[in-house]
Amino acid sequence: MKSHQCILVTGGAGFIGSALVRHLIETTDVKVVNVDALTYAGNLQSLADVAQHANYQFEQVDICDAPAVQRLFRDYQPDAVMHLAAESHVDRSIDGPAAFIQTNIVGTYNLLEAARDYWKTLPESRQQQFRFHHISTDEVYGSLPETGFFLETTPYQPNSPYSASKAASDHLVRAWHHTYGLPVVVTNCSNNYGPYQFPEKLIPLMILNALEGKPLPVYGNGDNVRDWLYVEDHVKALTVVLEHGQLGETYNIGGNNEKTNLEVVKAVCVLLDELVPDSPHRPHESLITYVKDRPGHDKRYAIDASKIKNELGWQPAETFETGLRKTVQWYLEHADWCRHVQDGSYQRERLGANV
Repeated sequence: MKSHQCILVTGGAGFIGSALVRHLIETTDVKVVNVDALTYAGNLQSLADVAQHANYQFEQVDICDAPAVQRLFRDYQPDAVMHLAAESHVDRSIDGPAAFIQTNIVGTYNLLEAARDYWKTLPESRQQQFRFHHISTDEVYGSLPETGFFLETTPYQPNSPYSASKAASDHLVRAWHHTYGLPVVVTNCSNNYGPYQFPEKLIPLMILNALEGKPLPVYGNGDNVRDWLYVEDHVKALTVVLEHGQLGETYNIGGNNEKTNLEVVKAVCVLLDELVPDSPHRPHESLITYVKDRPGHDKRYAIDASKIKNELGWQPAETFETGLRKTVQWYLEHADWCRHVQDGSYQRERLGANV
């Protein structure tokens, strides 16, 4: 990270954020300040391997607390912000959209204003080096038919409270660049999976339920399609965009792995059958249960990631098969982490059905 000595990572105790923090600490000499409110999805256990590192600092701050956010810029004088802090689960946004409006929109506004006020005070050389990297989702684009891909130029058409709030935050970041000159880059990624993912998401939910012989709930008939991106591939792409992305540009980050939800669940079951041969619940596929579909469930997401490949030279290293095997093995080897997460308020119940 040639031009950055200190990076604020918001949401650094979350799934993607903690993977990014670990990657930065393990592969660079940058000082990383992890800014996280430690809501239900934040887990400092995910950062145990780097918690004592000299370049790591944790700040329990809610980005909706404007004075606290301003203090972070004063105290740490960062060269970049990598903004991942967000409410991120579609089902949870259906049950309680207010938190998504507050964190994803108001929180992003607070962060942009604090960054702008700080950036204006920097000497010109540091102003030119400074970056505000906003990490977002492909869900802002809405739903695709059976063919075609999301491009960076695809019009926004969010369909859930979650994706609408992320779309709003994307627009704010773009506006702060065009109106105030704040040096920003934006990335929109496809579905992430991998180690340390909170178990309300599809893949860890299926792994943990299957190991306990619980039903594996599949929405509708399981034919909704997502593009799957291994989290460690994603965080490598984020660092490439931070260092080399063009100001004001958006980069879509995808894994080139379109799968139906049912294909994903069956692949998890096959791996568990192989890796846990003495499981009393084999074949795990027998646990699949079809449940009422999610309201407003987008049919298909798929990213064309050719821009980041052609302009910045990034492409994913993992196939879905290699990434999923690594993921399942990690959950099998980290039962303590899973138990700790499940001690909290989320017990793998269905969310987003009460409408």
